[in-house]
Amino acid sequence: MSKLIDLQTQIAHLQKQAEEIRGKEFEATVTEIRQKMQAFGITIKDLQATKVKSKAGRKPKVAAADKPAKVKKVTAAVAAKYRGPNGETWSGRGLTPKWLSSLIAQGNTKEQYLIPA
Repeated sequence: MSKLIDLQTQIAHLQKQAEEIRGKEFEATVTEIRQKMQAFGITIKDLQATKVKSKAGRKPKVAAADKPAKVKKVTAAVAAKYRGPNGETWSGRGLTPKWLSSLIAQGNTKEQYLIPA
């Protein structure tokens, strides 16, 4: 037999064993859960609750849907302060744009591209 067929046979055998073990452990797990539910007085309704009671005085985590939406600040547009040879503009705020950086690297100055007020 080829190695592939041997491996596939082993896989099928192991999957069958896994299902058998799962079936045996399933009943034991369900029994254990029922015992713990009875010991702690937990009901199905408790399990279906949306919020979990806090532990040791900690506040429960707030779901994302319960948090108020963040309001984004609206800022006014800033007029362009610099204009490049191909019509590019820059307000002078933030990082220097690539088009201006490359012009400065070629020996030009920022002041050459200032837009007259």
